[in-house]
Amino acid sequence: MSYEAVIGLETHVQLKTKSKMWCGCANEFGAPPNTRVCPVCLGLPGVLPVANEEALRLTALTGLLLNCTLPSHAKFDRKNYFYPDMPKNYQITQYDKPSAINGHIDFEFGGGVARVRITRAHLEEDVGKNIHFDRTSGVDFNRAGVPLLEIVSEPEITGADMAYEYLNALKDVLIHGGVSDADMEKGMVRCDVNVSVRPVGTEALGKKIEIKNMNSFSGVRRALEYEIPRQIAVLEKGGQLTQETRRWDDAGGITETMRSKEMAHDYRYFPEPDLMPFEPTEAWLEEIRRRVVELPLAKKQRLMRQYQLPAADAQTFVWDRALGDYFEALARKAKNPKSAANWIINNLRAQLAAAGGTLAGLKFPPEYILDIVDLVESRKISSSAAQLVFAEMFSGGEAPAVIVENKGLAQVSDAGAIEAYCDQAIAAHPGPVADYKSGKAAALNFLKGQVMKLSKGKANPNLAGEILERKLK
Repeated sequence: MSYEAVIGLETHVQLKTKSKMWCGCANEFGAPPNTRVCPVCLGLPGVLPVANEEALRLTALTGLLLNCTLPSHAKFDRKNYFYPDMPKNYQITQYDKPSAINGHIDFEFGGGVARVRITRAHLEEDVGKNIHFDRTSGVDFNRAGVPLLEIVSEPEITGADMAYEYLNALKDVLIHGGVSDADMEKGMVRCDVNVSVRPVGTEALGKKIEIKNMNSFSGVRRALEYEIPRQIAVLEKGGQLTQETRRWDDAGGITETMRSKEMAHDYRYFPEPDLMPFEPTEAWLEEIRRRVVELPLAKKQRLMRQYQLPAADAQTFVWDRALGDYFEALARKAKNPKSAANWIINNLRAQLAAAGGTLAGLKFPPEYILDIVDLVESRKISSSAAQLVFAEMFSGGEAPAVIVENKGLAQVSDAGAIEAYCDQAIAAHPGPVADYKSGKAAALNFLKGQVMKLSKGKANPNLAGEILERKLK
């Protein structure tokens, strides 16, 4: 019997706010333990939460970016559970009335575009962080109360690679939309995996097994590559799977049982009595709609269509938003946007990386890149000379035409002068001449190289090749 996997992902994302969800403490990574806390986020008796409006805005914005419906009525609930990193012994979250529902995300997968539906995106608070030492443990509550958005997919993901691409696409949308920095090294994105297997062709879902608190997308992929075959092997041996929560041992490359899986009623959800339901006005929603940006996949497809860029170049400009904006501002004025893209990606980006610089700190105006493109395409300078011009322009900020003049880099296109160089090269190298005449076409490149050497790199190489061919025939 053949089996297939059914996977749903719950992605937890810290929102890009200055303060925490219910209090004025800084939402700041890396501060000394327990220095960004107050009575509210420590859950001391008598305190009351006040909702962070920017977190509400970012939640609605995420819903729009993920093609969700934004309900006219949302509310907060208490989810009761008891861990050392949960200062109140309950979490304020959204249960049956979340802020965003019924969306989807499109992403590239398997040579085409895949779509995974989004069940919901609901707003809650993060917990603290347990820190384990040799013989003791401590809790840092700096993270407790940080706005956390949980994005729940439908169980429509079919394998480890698809899960990996979905998560990367989701991260790109969140970063592009300014919702979160999504820095996984700082714990800003974490993922719970729900996975089951069933015989191919059946509709009923198998026993759902959850893998908790995955902190890397590659870890999610590796965990699924282990867990799916493990479940299939149990069924093929006649065994039974039970609904449970497992942990991923990254060093060992295995999943391990943690506990039996909780059901929703185990958390004793009830409406949060200290917070009013949230009912966004049309004016408020219109403000959020103005913050919606072009999605990464749509931008990539548009760049390819509008400027005839190859997929790799378009993807580069999607991943590096600042570089993409720089290119688009220039491409609107360019005769050949593809050539401009080549110079930006292959030269400008490399020079910035080597110098540790930024686009804002460039010494030359963007239009100078178009000047270099024009100098090369009009054959006024050679490609190799253009590299020298760019390096000089990057370091000093001078105009390309000035650099060409001062350095004597103008390309020689005078047929008479190039013909004289060709005669010298032919006379000095009878061997390659004979090779070319006997059918070895590569010998022509050697002779062209000699012409370029004699002209100190200034001869028009295309014209030199044409003259050599004519003379040798």
